[in-house]
Formats: sequence, C-alpha cells, structure tokens
Amino acid sequence: MRRCIRVFSVICFFVVMAVMMLLMIGYVRIPDVMTVAEYDRINNVGKPYFCQTLTDIKSKGQSEEENEYVTSIKLFNIFPVKKAKVTVTQRKYVVPGGSIFGIRLYTRGVMVIRIDEVTTSSGNVSPGRIAGLKEGDMIISVDGVFVNRNKELSAVFSSSNGKQLKMLIERNGQQKEIVFTPVLSDDSSYKGGLWIRDSTAGIGTVSWYDRTNGIFAGLGHAVCDVDTGEIMPLAGGDAVEATVTGCYKSKSGSAGELCGVFSSGVIGELYINGNTGVYGVMDDFDKTAKEIPVALKQEVKPGAAQIICTVDESGPQYYDIQIVRVLVSDSRNQRNMTIKVTDQRLIEKTGGIVQGMSGSPIIQDGMLAGAVTHVFIDNCTEGYGILAEDMLETAENLHTAENQKAS
Repeated sequence: MRRCIRVFSVICFFVVMAVMMLLMIGYVRIPDVMTVAEYDRINNVGKPYFCQTLTDIKSKGQSEEENEYVTSIKLFNIFPVKKAKVTVTQRKYVVPGGSIFGIRLYTRGVMVIRIDEVTTSSGNVSPGRIAGLKEGDMIISVDGVFVNRNKELSAVFSSSNGKQLKMLIERNGQQKEIVFTPVLSDDSSYKGGLWIRDSTAGIGTVSWYDRTNGIFAGLGHAVCDVDTGEIMPLAGGDAVEATVTGCYKSKSGSAGELCGVFSSGVIGELYINGNTGVYGVMDDFDKTAKEIPVALKQEVKPGAAQIICTVDESGPQYYDIQIVRVLVSDSRNQRNMTIKVTDQRLIEKTGGIVQGMSGSPIIQDGMLAGAVTHVFIDNCTEGYGILAEDMLETAENLHTAENQKAS
C-alpha cells in the first residue's frame, strides 16, 4: 500500500511539474497582442492544449473594418495562463514578387565614411577629429546651406579661406551643430580631410506589390553603408530594371552574390529605406496579377515552405525551403524566422542563399509568410527571414503618407 502511495505521489509530482512548465511556456511564448483576420479564429496561439475564451467584445471607437477584444488563454481550458489583446482586421492580399531590381539611393545629406589628416606646411592636421566628427555621421548643411553631394561639400571647403563653418550633423537620429575649420593643404587649397559617400547602388529582389496602389517592397532589410554599417538616410532613389548575368556561389565562410546589370528603364521611385526593407511606388504594374493572402504572425509556423527568386535567365522560380524556427516576438524585425534551403536545384546553382536574393518572398500554405533577409556565413543553406506582416505595416505607413500628400 505504501509503495502504491509513493508511486502515486511521484506521478502527481511529475504531473504538477509538467502543468507548471506548460503554464510558464504559455505565458512566455503566447504574445500579449495578436492580430487575426476577419472570419478567422485563434486556433494556433500556442499549442492545441491552449484554449481561448472571449471575455470582452469590441472596443469603443473602432471602425467597422477593425475591432478588438480581450481573450483569456487557458491550459486545457482549465488553468488560466494570461489575457491577450486581439485585433480583428480584414485579410490583406498582395502580389508576390521574386524578380530582381536595381536600387539607386541618394542620401539625405552626405555620410562621413572616413576621417583623414590633411598635410599642411606645419604638419598633418585632422579638421574632422578636431571638430568632433565620427565615421557614420551625416552632414546635413554647412552655414545653413544643405549639402547632398560630395562635390558640393568640397566646393564649400575650397572657398572657405580657412574660416570656421557651422556644420549641422546627424548622429544616431539626433541632430547637433558643430564648428568645422578647413585647413590649407600643401597644394595651396583648403580641405577638410573627409571621405564622403552621397549615393549607393545594388540589386535586390522584389518581395511583393499591392496592385491597388502600386506600392512595393523589397530586400527585407535596410540598405546600409558598406564601410560604416549605418543605414543610408534616403533623400531620393529609383528602382530600375535589372538582369542577372551570373552568380558567385556561396560556400562556408563566404556569402555568394548575384551578378546583375542595370537596364535603362526606371520601374518606380523609392521612398523608404528602413529596418524592414526598401519601399516605393511602381510606375507601371499588372493590375490583374494574381494576389495571395498575407499570413498573420501567428499563422507562420515551422515546416515546409517555398521561396520565389531569380538566380539566372529563367526568371522567378519556386524553390523548396524549410522554416526552422519562428520568432514572433523578436524585436530586430529582419530576423523573425530562420530558414533552410532544401531544394537541390537552388543549392547547385547558388550554394544556398546569396547576396541579391534578399527580399525573395517566402510562401507557406498559399500565403505570403515573409521574405529572405540574411545568410548564415558558416552554413550558406540557412539564413534569416522577416515576417510579411511587419513589412506590410511599413508599407501602410507609406500609403498613408501618400494619401496625405495627395490631399
């Protein structure tokens, strides 16, 4: 009898521990705020043993297209785990991309990528260091005059006659004014000793576009300066036609790269260069192209999926991948999921994920789940992806801005 009691006690102990563990996992893994599409149900908030009960229907002040409610999440519909705010919205639809495009960006101001010394009659002097400049700073204006090109800043230095200049710079999103004094070099011209970048260019992949307004998204991550790693502040830019001419295959320790050339045709204008990608408006697009639904964050799950990308002259093609892990609560935006290329056709062509494939749409269960963003250098068949819902939020901000501009 005592033995039976001991066995029963041990079983109860492990059952209690298992329940407590599930409660802890549910509390951590289930988000506090969720979005569901109209007519959908929350049936995958965590695991099948987590159930939800509606407790407060429709918040005041919501439009007919969107409403909110609070739901109670319970373990086995018995043990309360937490409450979550649920927003009900209309399902969004977009046209998936997969074609490459050329990117030409012009910065807002000019970026300092290196600070050198100037050789003068009295020795080497660094006006930039003296003024307190740092690599990655954006020079916005000098003596109240905006500068957007390298040659404009050089002209200001050359005509300064060595006088102090009031320079407005931007660092980490904050603007400040500094005093900068060019010096007379040994070739009898006034110089600042700064290496400047005012534009950049490259290729990427279109993730999707909205056939109702022509807004499109690509890359899934920001265009950053190759020297400083800082996001290039966008003053203007173009999306242009591009053609793949070849590919340097990825291998362990080295990411490959798609080789492409720009065509003369401009396909759109770029308005945003941010954490979740580049965004713009197409000049011309197919208004009858087939749309697919955009997956909500909680609908994306580990398992089989596909990407659409262009790696040769055959154009956009579907290739099999595996979504290994989904990180819905990850705040880095571009790294919401880890993916693995499983399609041998793509591995033979590229070695896995290469530069230029960034932005390739990820399709799961017939929905746009996200886009490819990064490659793992030590294993080039694997990389990161961004959730489509995060990209759509950025695009909606652009749509709102465009509507305000039009009005």
